[in-house]
Amino acid sequence: MTANGETGHDSSEQHAAPMVEEVTDFEVLEIALRELAIEKGLFTAEDHRTYTEFVEQLDPAPGARLVAKAWIDPDFKRLMLEDPIAACLEVGIDWLRPTGFGTPSDFTALHVLEDTPTLHHVIVCTLCSCYPRPILGNSPEWYRTPNYRRRLVRWPRQVLAEFGLFLPEDIEIRVEDSNSKHRFMVLPVRPDGTEGWTEEQLAEIATRDCLIGVALPKPGVTANADRPVHPATHPAENY
Repeated sequence: MTANGETGHDSSEQHAAPMVEEVTDFEVLEIALRELAIEKGLFTAEDHRTYTEFVEQLDPAPGARLVAKAWIDPDFKRLMLEDPIAACLEVGIDWLRPTGFGTPSDFTALHVLEDTPTLHHVIVCTLCSCYPRPILGNSPEWYRTPNYRRRLVRWPRQVLAEFGLFLPEDIEIRVEDSNSKHRFMVLPVRPDGTEGWTEEQLAEIATRDCLIGVALPKPGVTANADRPVHPATHPAENY
């Protein structure tokens, strides 16, 4: 330091701290592919911005409306099981053009899995995180973890118990594995105690976790429950 209090080197040599953390390899790849696609004219930067905003505002409300309507209307339930894409249109979800342009990556075959008193479905994507975003919103973080993806197909009853869902041994558990061509949503059994409820009331208890299959709808439960943290049975390791 000099006598007048200034540092003994040029301040221009000082480097400001980066504004963001270092990007990952996946982020670099996404940027490269996006810029190449825009350069080739596959879509515009405005298209990308519009679709990004569309994805960020997705929530499970459409799926809840589908389930509530199916619980009340037998004809709609039949349509939802036979042609889920057409049923989605009736609640305002156009899988072909949800943003008004192009075809989103989630436009695939949609299947609705009907639970019964003796059969319970639960969905997973063992390879990555394929998920019916137009009707269930963005997938929860736990849905994408190895502990869920790789254990559910081997020990479904134990994994569901970790969510607080304890199913009797006489109820069959069927795991459906999503992929790039097929998406799934569970149609739970309508719970007792909801006789005379409106469609809006029923939609409130058809939570995201119920439509994935890791919870059951219950009167008075309108949110996804906070799950206690405890050691997993057969945890996935070394991944």
